[in-house]
Amino acid sequence: MIIDLSPQRRDDLLTVTKAGDVFTVNGVAFDFSSLPGGATIPAGEVPCEWLVGPVERIAGELHLTLILPHGPGPSQAVAFPPPLIDPPDGVIALPADLARSIPDPAEEEPADVDG
Repeated sequence: MIIDLSPQRRDDLLTVTKAGDVFTVNGVAFDFSSLPGGATIPAGEVPCEWLVGPVERIAGELHLTLILPHGPGPSQAVAFPPPLIDPPDGVIALPADLARSIPDPAEEEPADVDG
């Protein structure tokens, strides 16, 4: 399996697992095991908003493109990720940046505007 990643600014969470040719996205399984060699499922025909572009079987290997959500100001590793080639079965480790700690304005000290 080759998974190309298409970075996109989104606040959604994404969890992806793989078991052979069964690809599970946020708990919804998509079984591509019956896709024969040389066949293509056109873009938009798989009912999953996270899969973009066609799903193809080329030389026996499944190829697909997955949206990679990221926050503002992604690192180079997240903005320009390499494809995931033959990821093992289980949870797929997607490139991600550590969540930045954003201070809560309600917890900040008020400014002394009276001087």
